Amino acid sequence: MNNCILAPARGALFDLDGVLIDTEPLYTEFWRQVGLKHQLPSPTFAYDIKGTTLKDILSRYFPDKTIQDDIVRMVHDFEDNIVYPVFDGVTEFLDRLQSSGWKIAIVTSSDDMKMEYLFKQIPWMKSRFDKIINGTMVSKSKPDPEGYIKAAQALGCKPEDCVVFEDSIQGIEAGRRSGAKVVALATTNSRENLSGKADLIIDNFHGLNPDML
Repeated sequence: MNNCILAPARGALFDLDGVLIDTEPLYTEFWRQVGLKHQLPSPTFAYDIKGTTLKDILSRYFPDKTIQDDIVRMVHDFEDNIVYPVFDGVTEFLDRLQSSGWKIAIVTSSDDMKMEYLFKQIPWMKSRFDKIINGTMVSKSKPDPEGYIKAAQALGCKPEDCVVFEDSIQGIEAGRRSGAKVVALATTNSRENLSGKADLIIDNFHGLNPDML
């Protein structure tokens, strides 16, 4: 882990999949299969849409309403049946942030239904965060910074007084464009791919302390 010292901040804004929960490989395979089924030409489709709301995915790639309805059913069935494993070190890091007086929020492209499934499986997560901004609460997907700006405002912080935790290229860009500092987790992308895109790159939350931010 780099020992970069970032500017003081008091709001921690967390992406969900690939940052707090280890689900990105499952989503990558799910969307790869959807792309194959509907004969999408892009071989990187499953990666291109990371950080994008379901609404934007459907409108951009699947204009047919019947197909949209079918994909929505597939997505919700998938999300109702998968396991949501919390990354090692997450709860301990959240403890350290909260004991140091930080405010924390989730900023995710997931919709209300996915969040219901998640909180049913991991009840403590809903009450652990001060604010949760999901994909139904924004009009623009990442890399647009809307979600992170809204989260900072909801916490009573300026974006420049926040640190964003992200794993996707689109999410990292959204964090940077919001004015926040960005910590990239090398869970979905390699350190090589993340190099130069974030203020700090980490493999996981083990050993990360608030005073390093």
